[in-house]
Amino acid sequence: MKIGFIGLGTMGLPMAANLLKAGYPLKVWNRGQEPVQQLVAKGAEAAAGPADFKDVDVLISMLADDKAAEQVLIGGGTLDALAAGAVHVNMATISLALAGRLDEAHRQRGLGYVAAPVLGRVNVAEAGMLNILAAGQAGHLAKVAPLLDVLGQKTWHFGEVPSQANVVKLAANFCLASAIETMGEASALVRAHGASGSDFIAMLTNTVFAAPAYQGYGAMIAEARYSPAGFKLSLGLKDMRLALEAAEAGKVPLPFASTMKDNFIDALAHGDGELDWAALATVAARRAGLA
Repeated sequence: MKIGFIGLGTMGLPMAANLLKAGYPLKVWNRGQEPVQQLVAKGAEAAAGPADFKDVDVLISMLADDKAAEQVLIGGGTLDALAAGAVHVNMATISLALAGRLDEAHRQRGLGYVAAPVLGRVNVAEAGMLNILAAGQAGHLAKVAPLLDVLGQKTWHFGEVPSQANVVKLAANFCLASAIETMGEASALVRAHGASGSDFIAMLTNTVFAAPAYQGYGAMIAEARYSPAGFKLSLGLKDMRLALEAAEAGKVPLPFASTMKDNFIDALAHGDGELDWAALATVAARRAGLA
């Protein structure tokens, strides 16, 4: 089974490298050529462009956002080039509106389509230990299951409609952002009364919130360690907007998401867009006069 991979950014590069390590023939393309050359040196084949994937059985894409996905997959001719019966696995976080358009575009071309966004940062991708949120027709999921097993520790199935996986990813990122926001506000409260914010975070993440998300992001907040970014704050704002769009479409109030969207904008206004999204915690500290 020959695999194509488009989008070799922070997450895509280690994911593609893991497929190579597992022995899969791999053809790759990226707008920047440096990661392509890294993989070619390890045995991958470089595609001539985004439409040079007619010979692959499965195409995996990990593009940054809606704009990049639409420009490459549709505008760049990727879907038109795939052979009928090929399966495309879209592992990016995208809007539900684009998810619907892509689903229809695949059906029109006789292509299989699986949405499989991931939970996990770069180090998790490198270790092949991502949690993968997948949705699509059973036959398509079965075909790509061995590849997802290489990329992740577990694949969670959320239905036969690809957009169902996308909304689950947006909901999960909403929860992660909520954890960061809550720890940031609580830490500011503790610090304002002279107690140690770092000691508070250590206590919290070893008792009532002893979970990976709180422990990982809590340590970053306690140490004010926001660079290099594993997931940029600007991308966090994008995901809050997508979650709110999905909420409006489903007539689901998300008042906390609306507040966090404004706090992300506050952080961007102070020049923090390139920092890790854990830097959302600095908004509460700044407003309390502690930053």
